[in-house]
Amino acid sequence: MTELAWWQSGAVYQIYPRSFADTDGDGIGDLRGVLSKLDHLVDLGVEALWLSPFYPSPMADFGYDVADYCAVDPRFGTLEDFDALVSAAHARGLRVIVDWVPNHTSDQHPWFNDPTRRHWYVWRDQPNGWQAQFRRGGPAWSFDPAQGQWWLHSFLPQQPDLDWDEPEVEAAMHEVLRFWLDRGVDGFRIDVVYRIAKDPALGENEPGRRHDQDWPAIHPRLRRIRRVLEEFGPDRMAVGELYLPTQADLVPYINSGDELHLVHNFHFLELPWSAPAFRATIEEFEALLEPGAWPAWCLNNHDHSRVVTRYGPTRARVAALVLLTLRGTPFLFQGEELGLADVPIAPEAVVDVDGRDPERAPLPWEPGRNAGFTAGTPWLPLTPDAERVNAATQAADPHSMLSLYRALLALRRAEPDLQRSNQRFLDAGHPDVLAYARGERLQILANFAPHPVGVPAPDGARVVLATGRDREPGPFRGPLRGDEGVVLATASS
Repeated sequence: MTELAWWQSGAVYQIYPRSFADTDGDGIGDLRGVLSKLDHLVDLGVEALWLSPFYPSPMADFGYDVADYCAVDPRFGTLEDFDALVSAAHARGLRVIVDWVPNHTSDQHPWFNDPTRRHWYVWRDQPNGWQAQFRRGGPAWSFDPAQGQWWLHSFLPQQPDLDWDEPEVEAAMHEVLRFWLDRGVDGFRIDVVYRIAKDPALGENEPGRRHDQDWPAIHPRLRRIRRVLEEFGPDRMAVGELYLPTQADLVPYINSGDELHLVHNFHFLELPWSAPAFRATIEEFEALLEPGAWPAWCLNNHDHSRVVTRYGPTRARVAALVLLTLRGTPFLFQGEELGLADVPIAPEAVVDVDGRDPERAPLPWEPGRNAGFTAGTPWLPLTPDAERVNAATQAADPHSMLSLYRALLALRRAEPDLQRSNQRFLDAGHPDVLAYARGERLQILANFAPHPVGVPAPDGARVVLATGRDREPGPFRGPLRGDEGVVLATASS
């Protein structure tokens, strides 16, 4: 078998810098805070960290409205802090991925206010019927009385869309990639990548065909982006954010082998707690992949309710086992390894335009004031369970969620079958049990039911790892307990 690339073999850990760790007491996390906690990532056992936007921004969309692609917002630090973080991460064997937001800028970006670059954005005399995203919705167009024209914004009015049909825009954005690659960045997470190709004729959206996204021009555009990455060697990568109707819509972005390396599959993230639903989604996606294409899986990120809130704390342990034993690259969101739930936000404390504050609350690091996140006033409330749900307390508890994640990631790193081998689903004899094999040695059994279920297991199978706090490694003795997952090794291993 061919050697796996780093972005295939290990897990990627998403950091939302505002909420990770604050070192200057202003209540907002910063790059020095990330650097100060790198050993947490090493101990956890991840391969790479992904930084959500840290660029200068008016923060209308908390950093996804970029005012300068080649700088660091003073709230997060300086370019020197970024360079120190990359150097320290690499010294610890961690790769660094940064968010790239190519579809739109802030309306405060110099490009938007430069008359010589007016054509870098989408302007029209008359708007069409395209609608903006986010819960507030509404038309995707705003009127500029000074110009007598409308500008396109797929999201907030403060986020005007760049016109990627203009060669100057594409060239400038390629230079942004080179700027960060020159500073040692290992890869990019590309925000709403499917929107950088739209129908130039601004045709109206139709049932079954959107004209404001996923236009055919996306594929040559991505091939040119891939060539920029390859200027810096074969090990730079790109993963795309795609919200598209079906899994079949996702795979063209990775199947050719010369566009994106990975895509986020939100169909997996949005599944109900159902073994048949998990199996059907995984099998369908795997069947759609061409040989050589690689899946990625995630259950949390900064835009979605946390898995503990969606499934419950016990089932979240089973979900972690599934996520980290599937073939493909797992993506984790900060706090997932602590079993952090959505944090209640009082109406007067709400700051996000789209209701995403609960999953973005600051991380609790230790017992005590502000859970070690900041010496000041945190920008969002911390979890009310911070005295118990924090990294220091959980590190000392062998049965905590953090200890489970560390054990799962250590097992993944130690077992080549969990990194590279194909998987095949097994008949567990019960519809609530998800069962699959990795290679010839390992079997994973995940009981989605709240009650015990008898399952067939190979003679002599032993438990390598279990999500239940009262099942130790050793010979497997059924039944599988309610809401329990196990990794079994066969007698031949």
